[in-house]
Amino acid sequence: MLPYNKKLKPFARNLRSNMTNAEKLIWSKIRSRQIGDLHFYRQKNIGNYIVDFYCPKGKLILEIDGGQHYGHDGIKKDRERDQYLQVLGFSVLRFSDIDVLKNIDGVVKRIQEHVNSIL
Repeated sequence: MLPYNKKLKPFARNLRSNMTNAEKLIWSKIRSRQIGDLHFYRQKNIGNYIVDFYCPKGKLILEIDGGQHYGHDGIKKDRERDQYLQVLGFSVLRFSDIDVLKNIDGVVKRIQEHVNSIL
């Protein structure tokens, strides 16, 4: 069972109810086993983090990053978070929200390629 912080559960629920446009778009492409027959969860609580999308079978985390992720503090926090998730055995794929909105086919192709390489 994955470690998780029970206190984050209401925050995750709120994030699921208030997804960004980029998150909504990628969710429309990965939900219902559209990629490699894999099941994805959205806004999943893992440890002290809430990841955007989580695929248990593929041991894969998808992160859709807005502008706050590209400053010095955001980069540092994301690096620490990714290292924690990798220690748990996950691969982390990060995409900018702009890339998702303007190049959804390329993003889906990259996810599919990654899934094909690990399964």
